[in-house]
Amino acid sequence: MRAPLSWIKEFVEIPKNVTPEQISDALIRVGFEVEEIIVQGADLTGPLVFGKVLSIEEITEFKKPIRYVGLDCGEKETRYVICGATNFVVGDLIVAALPGAVLPGNFAIGARETYGKTSNGMICSAKELGLGEDHSGIMTFQEGTVNIGDDAIEGLMINDIIFDVAVNPDRGYALSIRGIAREVAAALDLPFTDPVDALRTLTFAETGKGVSAKIADPSTASVFYLRTLSNFDPRATTPIWMRRRIEKMGMRSISLVVDITNYVMLELGQPLHAFDKSKIKGGLTIKRAGKAQPFTTLDGQVRQLDPDDLMVCDDAQPLALAGTMGGAHSEISATTTDIALEAVRFDPVCVAKNSRRHKLSSEASRRLERSVDPSLAQYASARFVQLLTENSSAQHVATVVDGQPRFAPAVKLDPTYVSRTLGFDISASTIAQVLRTVGCDVNEKTFEVDPPSWRSDLLTAADLTEEVARMVGYDKIPSILPPRPLHASLTSTQKRRRAIAQMLASRGLAEVQTFPFTNQETIDSMGFLGERASTYRIANPMSEEFPLMRVHLVPGLIEVAQRNISRGAKDFAIFEMGSIFRSSQKLVPFISPDLSKRPSKKIIDEIFASVPPQAFHVAGLLVGKTENEDWQGKARAYSWQDAIGFAQDILQLCNLQWTVKRSDFAPWHPGRCAELIVDGKAVAHAGELHPRIVAQYGLPERSVAFAVGLSALPDTERVRPTTVGTMPAALQDVALIVDESVSAAQVEAALRSGAGDLLESITLFDRYDKLGDGKISLAFSLVFRAADRTLTGTEVTHMRESAVAAAAKETGAILRTA
Repeated sequence: MRAPLSWIKEFVEIPKNVTPEQISDALIRVGFEVEEIIVQGADLTGPLVFGKVLSIEEITEFKKPIRYVGLDCGEKETRYVICGATNFVVGDLIVAALPGAVLPGNFAIGARETYGKTSNGMICSAKELGLGEDHSGIMTFQEGTVNIGDDAIEGLMINDIIFDVAVNPDRGYALSIRGIAREVAAALDLPFTDPVDALRTLTFAETGKGVSAKIADPSTASVFYLRTLSNFDPRATTPIWMRRRIEKMGMRSISLVVDITNYVMLELGQPLHAFDKSKIKGGLTIKRAGKAQPFTTLDGQVRQLDPDDLMVCDDAQPLALAGTMGGAHSEISATTTDIALEAVRFDPVCVAKNSRRHKLSSEASRRLERSVDPSLAQYASARFVQLLTENSSAQHVATVVDGQPRFAPAVKLDPTYVSRTLGFDISASTIAQVLRTVGCDVNEKTFEVDPPSWRSDLLTAADLTEEVARMVGYDKIPSILPPRPLHASLTSTQKRRRAIAQMLASRGLAEVQTFPFTNQETIDSMGFLGERASTYRIANPMSEEFPLMRVHLVPGLIEVAQRNISRGAKDFAIFEMGSIFRSSQKLVPFISPDLSKRPSKKIIDEIFASVPPQAFHVAGLLVGKTENEDWQGKARAYSWQDAIGFAQDILQLCNLQWTVKRSDFAPWHPGRCAELIVDGKAVAHAGELHPRIVAQYGLPERSVAFAVGLSALPDTERVRPTTVGTMPAALQDVALIVDESVSAAQVEAALRSGAGDLLESITLFDRYDKLGDGKISLAFSLVFRAADRTLTGTEVTHMRESAVAAAAKETGAILRTA
């Protein structure tokens, strides 16, 4: 957004001692970024005058067009210059740089011989004068717009300061001289004159019937002003002062009607669009396109409309892409005499969708999608009528209005909230004064704040607090570190999974990732039955060979092992962590909410409820040898003890207590599978794979696997600190004879229950099964320790005997004496 200082000064009383740098600093201080301060005319010196073309002599003996032009520069004699441009004719008014002038780039002008002629000056283009990038031809003016011989530097208002300001998306009001001037006045505490104030009482006589205006859907636009004018002379030209202001803002002059629409948009911030009334059939309606159809915009591009595009239509066809660009059919032309001017406060989202859908960002869409002042449709259209009737023969016919402006609601503000949020005390009166500076109406008794019409973004107390901070100065906010650093962290579940993966990897297992897909043949071959075999069929599978979601991790690991063995691998251990899918609930049709707004809590809950549970498991497969034969000993293959050990290590890492019992769980070998139970629920299985599966997939004999359902594990603390005993421990060994049907875990539990609170640990260190008669011997080491004293022999003996007695009572154990 470019803003000439000369235009800003029309609305702000800026003292002469205030420098452009101070204005720039003030804008930066209140949240704007001034990208550049352009000093126009600083490198240009005269004499530079307006002249009239009297004669043109074409010099044809050169490859490029050369003209020898006679000029009337308000002197006694005709001045002749050489010119290569061809965009002017006899009678046109031009800008001539006379000998002694210095143009931008330190280009000195003098009389010189060229192309066999004496060129006594130079006819200038806008680029040569540093007024723009247009170098396609020289600047031309129509009769009556400038005076021959006048100083062109003054006449073109070349000497000016232009601020190039980057405007944030939430400050659309600043995409106008009105908005930038208000910010300059507020930042420097200077008087501001709102240009809209002079338009509030502006009225026009009704001389006929105007074009009708209608908003079909109130959600797409709030207010629609349509002003009809007639008797316009298309030969009317844009006054030089308006043309130059438009050019300083980075736009080019096109025609009087188009220039006034652009001028009002740049001045007030409300985009306007002028239609040739003779091309309109019936009235104008703002509505959706309704169907896909071709539409030619003003830039000559044929665009394919989307049925959801917001359009301005007459009774026969779409005439403009609402808020974005007009159509070629109804554009203002050199024969237009009757005009229909549209001024609408469109819904910003609708305009943004139009712009992005067609990859068409215009000056109008940039403003409307950032939201414009709802009251400006009335005043900007009135300003257009005022300027057009003053500078042409046009007459106002009628004004038709549909809808009404919708403004932001008042906000209740607690002054103490502002101080708490900003971190320093600021009085209620200061808050009220600052908010009034930005345009708010403040009731200091109730502290109800009514935001200005141009600030539709001020909706909450936080928004108003930000305005206070911006105007008071961000440098006033104290720099205080927060009490503790706030940062993202892993959840306890994520930490547990990461710790398990790191533990398995550190123990030599390689992690693999497989696709979560399977087929019915694999499920049947693994021996899964009932709920463990029930899964979901994929609607659009990656491969018809695997149309089902997996029900277990071990089959995928077996297939990975089979593939690696076929490629020469022999001894390895692998694991995988991932979800399994079992058909535990009936699927419902997918829920596709409206994405134009946030779904309600009910819909969000329904979406999550429609997703079936996906248990998260970790599984491992141990294949071949864990130790190779060498001088230290013979080779050792992975065994069921290794698989059970890994499963137990996972539970131990999670600080859980478990019991072990035999199981015939598929796909493990019946009788060689252990089931680990936590809180009465089976959470893990480990042991040898079924010989049938080992043979089917070509695995080494007695390959082993483990699987732990991580989702089934209760939450626990990852770290459980233990104390280091300072008193000596008492070690007691007991050997017990039990039936071979009694497990070691049952005997251990009985010993623990009888040993008392001073039992520190118990360990099975021997199992002897050669006694016969179905009996076995289990030997345990019991460690006793008191925290505050050394245990006596009598105390230790009593606790040992109590433990043995409990084992005898619960398991039928007999103390072995030999």
